[in-house]
Amino acid sequence: MKKLFISTLLLLGLSSNIFAQKHPPVPPHPSKSEMINLKMKELDKKYNTEKKLILNHPLATKQMKRDQMKALNERYKREKQLLRKVK
Repeated sequence: MKKLFISTLLLLGLSSNIFAQKHPPVPPHPSKSEMINLKMKELDKKYNTEKKLILNHPLATKQMKRDQMKALNERYKREKQLLRKVK
């Protein structure tokens, strides 16, 4: 009886150890076009928030805002072209 009890505990311990080692399935990776679309959405969101911050800044003069918007637009255009090029 004692040997049966020990062997049962040993069997349960090993089976639970094997069960615990199973890994969950790997989530599917997004495709290249999905990644590019996601990056474009992030870029648009970032552009819009920065534009809003520049235009609503209380201390910046019109000339400063114009210069900052020009630099922001150039950077946005360059990054957008890079994303299109990768596509």
